[in-house]
Amino acid sequence: MPAHAAARGFTLIETLAAMAIAAVLSGIAMPSFDAQLRKARRADALTAVAQIQGAQERLRSRSTRYGNLAEIGAAAVSAAGHYTLQITAFNADGYELLATATGTQARDADCRVLRARAVGMNLVYESGTDARVANDAAANRRCWSL
Repeated sequence: MPAHAAARGFTLIETLAAMAIAAVLSGIAMPSFDAQLRKARRADALTAVAQIQGAQERLRSRSTRYGNLAEIGAAAVSAAGHYTLQITAFNADGYELLATATGTQARDADCRVLRARAVGMNLVYESGTDARVANDAAANRRCWSL
């Protein structure tokens, strides 16, 4: 090899082109990643709701009514801390449970609030951006399924 041969490497243009491609790819991937992360965190609420439903049924089998969180021995926060839990109504015929997203999970706009209602022998699952839980049936299915 001659001593005067130029060293070969990446030029500034090639480096900038590679950085631009990486930026475009990450711009496409990040929203999808965030959506999957919110969906995975929603499992925290679904698990907590299922546990509370089981505890409510155990209490109801020993009593004449359903109970509040303290009576059934349930926490007011989901296991991973992404949702606050509250029983807003209960009596002998049923109960209403709200799971409200907190922290970064509150950006889960359509599924920010999940409501489970036990009315007699029926369970009703609803969701929405606020306590009105006014999502349509398709949005409810998306929020309550993994």
